[in-house]
Amino acid sequence: MTQQSRTPLAARGPGRRRVVGSVLAIGGAALAAPALTACGGGAGSDPKTVTFGSNGADATPKSAYAAVTQAFTKDSGLKVKTNTVDHDTFQKSITSYLQGTPDDVFTWFAGYRMQYFAKKRLCSPIDDVWEKIGGNFSEATKQLSRGEDGKYYFVPLYNYPWAVFYRKSLFQERGYRIPQKWDEFVALARRMKRDGLSPIASGYGGGDSWSVLGAFDYLNLRANGYDFHTQLMRGQVSWTDRRTARILDLWRELTPYYQSGAGGRSWQDAAQSLIDKKSGMAVIGLFVGQQITDEKIRADIDFFPFPEIDGTHGQDAVEAPTDGFMLSRRPKNEDGAKKFLEFLGSARAEQQYMGVDPSNLAVNEQASTSSYNALQKKSAELIASAKHISQFADRDSDPGFVSTVVLPGLTQWLGHPDDGADTLKKIESQRARFFTA
Repeated sequence: MTQQSRTPLAARGPGRRRVVGSVLAIGGAALAAPALTACGGGAGSDPKTVTFGSNGADATPKSAYAAVTQAFTKDSGLKVKTNTVDHDTFQKSITSYLQGTPDDVFTWFAGYRMQYFAKKRLCSPIDDVWEKIGGNFSEATKQLSRGEDGKYYFVPLYNYPWAVFYRKSLFQERGYRIPQKWDEFVALARRMKRDGLSPIASGYGGGDSWSVLGAFDYLNLRANGYDFHTQLMRGQVSWTDRRTARILDLWRELTPYYQSGAGGRSWQDAAQSLIDKKSGMAVIGLFVGQQITDEKIRADIDFFPFPEIDGTHGQDAVEAPTDGFMLSRRPKNEDGAKKFLEFLGSARAEQQYMGVDPSNLAVNEQASTSSYNALQKKSAELIASAKHISQFADRDSDPGFVSTVVLPGLTQWLGHPDDGADTLKKIESQRARFFTA
C-alpha cells in the first residue's frame, strides 16, 4: 500500500493497465532498463546466480534485504544479484517490467495485487516451494498467498498496521487524551490547532499520493464496514453510492486540520514533522519508525486505532498490508530462484530482515519475536485482535483503476474539498473500464 511498502512505502502507486498503455511504455523503461542490464550480461542464466528485483531503495530496507541475501549466499553458495529500483517507479512500472525481462524473483504484495498478475500469467506458481515452507504460516497468511486458481504464487515476509501515530510525551505535556470515537478525534484535532500544532501530519506530493488512501480506507471501514470496503475496491458497487459520499463528508471534517502544503510534501517530511512535535498525529503505517535513529524517540512513538464512527462496525478492521516475493514467469535460474524463495520463507530470513528493519512484523510463525520493541509488540497485538484485515486500497483493487482514476480524483479533491459529488461521478464513469460483470 502499502509499504504498505511502504518500504511500506508499500502502499505506493500501483502498476498501469492496457488502457493507459502509452503511460506504461514510458514508465516501464525506468524499471525494465536496469532489469535488462542486470540479466543481459549473462548473470541471469548463470546457475550459480539468482537475480532479484527489489523495490527497497530506501536506506533501511535496502540494508535489510542485503542482510537477507548475504545470509542466503552463505547458506547456499548461490550469489544474488540485486536490481534495486525506487519504490514508486517499481510500482508504476511493474506491468511492463513483468512483460519484459524481469529478474528471477521480485518484491510484491499479497492478496488481490498478487492475484492480478497471477491471472495475467505474469508470474509462476510455487506450490513446490510451499510444500516445504507451509508449516511456517497461518491459514490466513496462506490465503493471502494463493491465486484464484488455488495455487501459491507468493512468499510473505512481513506485515505492518496502519493506525494513528503520535508522540507520548507531546500528549502528556499538552494533556491530550486518546480519542475513541469520531467526535472526540475531531475535537482533539481542533484543540491541537488552537495550540499552534499541525493536528494531522500529511504529505502526498509527487509519488506519495498513495499515502492518502490510509485515511480513505479507515473512514470507509469505520463508517461502512469491511464488506462494503471490499465491494467498492472490487468494482462491485457504484462510487456514487450514498455510503461512498459519506466517506468524503467525514473526510471534509478533517481537512481543516491537515498540515498545510501537503500536496507538495513527501510522506517522509510529514512523518518528520510528527517526530519533531510540529504535528500532533499522523494516519500512517508502522514504517514511520524507519526514519528514527534515536532510540529514545522511538520509545516515545505510540499509536491508537483509528476511532470508531459507527458502532455497528466499531474498530474491528485493521489495515495491515503484507509484503513479500514472487517468481517471474520465465526465470533464468528457476532452480536457484526456488531455493531463494524457500529461504525467504524461513524464520532465518525473517530474523535477518527484522534485525535491520524494526518497522515491520514477521509473519513467519516460527520467527522469534524476542527482539521486538514495544511498538512492534503493540502492533502485533492490534493485528491479532482484528476481526477483519484489509490490505490497502491500492492492493485490494485493480491496480490501474486506483493509480490512474481513484488517486488523481481523491488528491485533486483534497486540494479543494467540496461535497465530492463531481469527484465521485468522475471516478464512477471509469469503473466499467476496469471491472466487468
